[in-house]
Amino acid sequence: MYRISPHVRSFALALLAGVLLATLWVNADPASYYDFIEWRIADLVLPGWIWQGTVSLTAFMIVTDMLMALFFFVIGKELWEAMVLERGALAGKRAFLPMGLSFGGLAGAALAWLLLSLLIETAEEAVPGGGWTAPLGTDALLVCLFGRAVFGSRPALHLVMLIAIATDIFALLLLGFSKAELNLRLLWLLLPLGAGLLLHHRYGRLPGPGLSERARRAGQSLLPCLVAGALCWFGVAAAGMPASLGLLPLIPAIAHAERSFGLFAEAESFLIDPLNRLVRLLIWPVMVILFLFGLIRGGIDFAAFAPTTLVMLGSLWLGRPLGMILALIALASAFGARLPRGLARRDLPLAILLLSMGFTVPAVAIEASLPGGLMREAARMGMAISLLAGPLAVLLARLMPRHRPANS
Repeated sequence: MYRISPHVRSFALALLAGVLLATLWVNADPASYYDFIEWRIADLVLPGWIWQGTVSLTAFMIVTDMLMALFFFVIGKELWEAMVLERGALAGKRAFLPMGLSFGGLAGAALAWLLLSLLIETAEEAVPGGGWTAPLGTDALLVCLFGRAVFGSRPALHLVMLIAIATDIFALLLLGFSKAELNLRLLWLLLPLGAGLLLHHRYGRLPGPGLSERARRAGQSLLPCLVAGALCWFGVAAAGMPASLGLLPLIPAIAHAERSFGLFAEAESFLIDPLNRLVRLLIWPVMVILFLFGLIRGGIDFAAFAPTTLVMLGSLWLGRPLGMILALIALASAFGARLPRGLARRDLPLAILLLSMGFTVPAVAIEASLPGGLMREAARMGMAISLLAGPLAVLLARLMPRHRPANS
């Protein structure tokens, strides 16, 4: 089994470092912490045909909507390669089980939020039937961090990471579509579509052996990718969709390797295609971005415990596992879906437990889905408590019998 790049662990630790610092800050001096994250750096007045009203540049907006697009570009590249490249982990029928578990978990978390919100009075400002997008996402980095301690380098680690990445991206898409309005702003989506098609037409293939050295250098240039990326991000943001997904339409258009070496494979550091070169250039910036994201969105106020905390925790720890289990039963009974080769049955409960964590995407969704103030902070505390599922999975893995590979 291929080695996972050590940068993934560094990403997770950078995120946790930001969360720890933010939590210490918000509990020691909450006023200065909230002043920091809400500080208006500048107010931009854009033409009405681009954006209605004033755009306030805050620390939250810059990190979440702009810089985090680079992180989702990195993990989106891994998901796309797994689905379409030769030997991809999700190529063809291999995608059946992971995608089914991903959608089952999303549905279970959303339904649990709606049901628990009816049973528990969360807050006076709560909107009936609202907030269901808050618990949808998980955290691919923390799943990898704890998953390595649970599974080592066995296939279960790569499967659970793929499910986590797919869940995060689909959750952001659902958040965007739930907030989108049918108006002319959606026409801005033609901009990333056009930029992607043009980039793919001109630079989307690796240079052939018969080309001149000048043509080969032009085909390997990253400048067209950067220009197209700026247009893609702007078009997605102007359309009212989550701006953090603004670079995803660009991924299929960039020249790439012909086969997949695995999820975050260390071997990809030796590839020279433009897509892998771009990702290598982003490693250190993304590490800093994740620290800043943890600092700005990871502050857990210990005094914020409220009924919304229980709703968020119940959605992640009860709704998502039940949704995934029901999806697995449905796939097995309707289509005879079997576990992938090398994946033991004992791996499934541990994988589901790891996927019951929620941080990166829920931290974004809470801001967009819930009314401001105490309700958001209470939901953020539930999100933080859900991270205990990671150490719990590690403990259970130590107590369970030794792994025996499945023969299916």
